[in-house]
Amino acid sequence: MKKLIILSLIILTSCAAPKECCAQVDFKKYFKFATFYGAASGGTSVSDVETFSVNNGLQTATKKTPFDYNIAFGVRKIARFGYENKAQTFYDGTENSWSDGANIGKVKGLEFLFEIDYTRQQGDEYIDQHHFIRYVQDNYIIKGEYLQDGFADIKYFETSERYRYKVNDKLSFNAGLAQRLSEPYGYDPLAEWMLSNGNIHYTYLALQQGYNVDVAASEYFSPDGELVATSNEVWEEVVVPIMLADYTQKKRDQLDLIIQHSIVLGFDYYHYTKSFWTHAWGNVMPYHLDEGGDYSYHKYEGKQWLDYGGGIIFGTKINKRLGVFTEGKYNKYWNRKWYDFKLGVNYIIR
Repeated sequence: MKKLIILSLIILTSCAAPKECCAQVDFKKYFKFATFYGAASGGTSVSDVETFSVNNGLQTATKKTPFDYNIAFGVRKIARFGYENKAQTFYDGTENSWSDGANIGKVKGLEFLFEIDYTRQQGDEYIDQHHFIRYVQDNYIIKGEYLQDGFADIKYFETSERYRYKVNDKLSFNAGLAQRLSEPYGYDPLAEWMLSNGNIHYTYLALQQGYNVDVAASEYFSPDGELVATSNEVWEEVVVPIMLADYTQKKRDQLDLIIQHSIVLGFDYYHYTKSFWTHAWGNVMPYHLDEGGDYSYHKYEGKQWLDYGGGIIFGTKINKRLGVFTEGKYNKYWNRKWYDFKLGVNYIIR
């Protein structure tokens, strides 16, 4: 996958200088006005929680959640749209530029973003990554993107090559091909353990994973010999869910990534004045090539499916005092959804 990403980025970057050979390419000009940044932030997480137990007399325990943090590293070269104001002196890694998801930028040519975030929130640690490089001209768009969203549990690498038709300076449509590299979404590792009544034979599966069960003594041991439960209730409600989660993750990690070829259709619309602006974009993938692989999403869906995503940014200053705005993005790939939105009203008292 790393080789594919590097190769794609080399090809995309080369497109920015079609009349120059590799020895003549001045990479310095491509990084002009780019910003490299690194930042760390943190804060108090949820407060400590006191728990009680009366199994062996009254016992108390305190559940502590470590502090939240975010460590970000990145570089970006993306022209700001008219409605975007750089309110801060420095990039701190917490910025959320909604327009980054659009198909085209404010200017033609090469733009890029590479950012990785290491985050802990309410005790859960995860990694978010968003990298893309795109080259836009009047009649074509080339883009490569890698996205990893820890909260949405989605991760894929996508390239696309599109023909662009400009209706006018505000509206354009595009169509082309997209290639996505990802884990085989749709694959259910527990399907082979499903019984005819729809239940899972979880105890037998646990034994296959190395757990030991002493039914007579009501003792349940993990694969490393640790006593993890002393009652059937704790076994079923606590240990079994952990075992199933570990098993499904292990099985998914053992599979190779698969590539999905799709047709992609999209549009972009941008209108801006100081008192009213609208920026909208969308993409839809209505057809996906079925190569007949064992883990193809066609096998789980049973037919063609619709993947799509888009966003809208709207704002208006109704008068000198009152203004309203709304911003949002929504994506749905392989029946996995991730989205953000916000809306509000501003009123200035004079």
